[in-house]
Amino acid sequence: MVELAADKHVRYIVSVEKKKDSFESVVMEHLRMNGAYWGLTTLDLLGKLHVVDQDEVISWVMECQHETGGFGGNIGHDPHILYTLSAVQVLALFDKLHILDVDKVSNWESAFNLEIQSLNTNFASTVAICFNHNLKYYTLSLSYDYVAGLQHEDGSFAGDIWGEVDTRFSYIAICCLSLLRQLNKIDVEKAVNFIVKCKNLDGGFGCTPGGESHAGQIFCCVGALAITGSLHHIDKDLLGWWLCERQVKSGGLNGRPEKLPDVCYSWWVLSSLIIIDRVHWIDKEKLAQFILDCQDLDKGGISDRPDDAVDVFHTYFGVAGLSLLEYPGVKAIDPAYALPVDVVNKTLVGS
Repeated sequence: MVELAADKHVRYIVSVEKKKDSFESVVMEHLRMNGAYWGLTTLDLLGKLHVVDQDEVISWVMECQHETGGFGGNIGHDPHILYTLSAVQVLALFDKLHILDVDKVSNWESAFNLEIQSLNTNFASTVAICFNHNLKYYTLSLSYDYVAGLQHEDGSFAGDIWGEVDTRFSYIAICCLSLLRQLNKIDVEKAVNFIVKCKNLDGGFGCTPGGESHAGQIFCCVGALAITGSLHHIDKDLLGWWLCERQVKSGGLNGRPEKLPDVCYSWWVLSSLIIIDRVHWIDKEKLAQFILDCQDLDKGGISDRPDDAVDVFHTYFGVAGLSLLEYPGVKAIDPAYALPVDVVNKTLVGS
């Protein structure tokens, strides 16, 4: 079996950030926050998070925060719940969630009432001045009000002020608020009930009620139900069968029937199988081999399928998949929070 080229993957991830004028960097400008999460989490799983400048990363993350409290995909970009979770996850990696001053938000309401009104949005946050080490920057306190304000009456969540609804956003809201220890700020029961409405006859879940079952949506729904302690809503055998059927002859996993395998589903499918305790229904050794075969052994990085171009997205999900498979030399990752287990433990229980 081909081995994991960990050092080359580390060099690849670091090189991507340095090549800001490259095609890959330009086309990812609008979702750089997600890219930061993918790349940095990969580095942490490989025990190499220290190779980046922590203060520089944190400073950039906080510059992406909007007046509403949410984060954009890059500096000057509009906030979205997708990027807000990635920002929280990046800060969690560095054990810096405390700079968000979440618990002190209400103390600033009256002082900045006029500024809040001028935002003309229900998702407005309050402003907090934060000084961290010697970075000397000001930051808007991340308000749970931004995420909580995106919940609709039926329990669903919008991604931003434009109102698109998707079970991805349900997972993101629940995961984000759980990491911030603020789940009590939303109606968890309604959120769970909406997710359950998106369950299909095949045991899977779609993006909205009646939507086609898809491995990515299934992870979001299963992960959200796991975090909220609601896994009893899942028919584990039925869903487990649908998920294990995603494995094809090459050992890789696809996202829907009759689709090609893709390394990213090494995360979406595998994490769901682990959460519902049905991972023994697939051939884990063949899956590991498929992931390893998708490596660029010369320049580093992992692609969607063997011999395709590599990218940070698939590099992260490939390494994360190997982590779930307990591959030697890769740190354990939490299948629900998509963060290293030690990071989750420190964030949630302080250990």
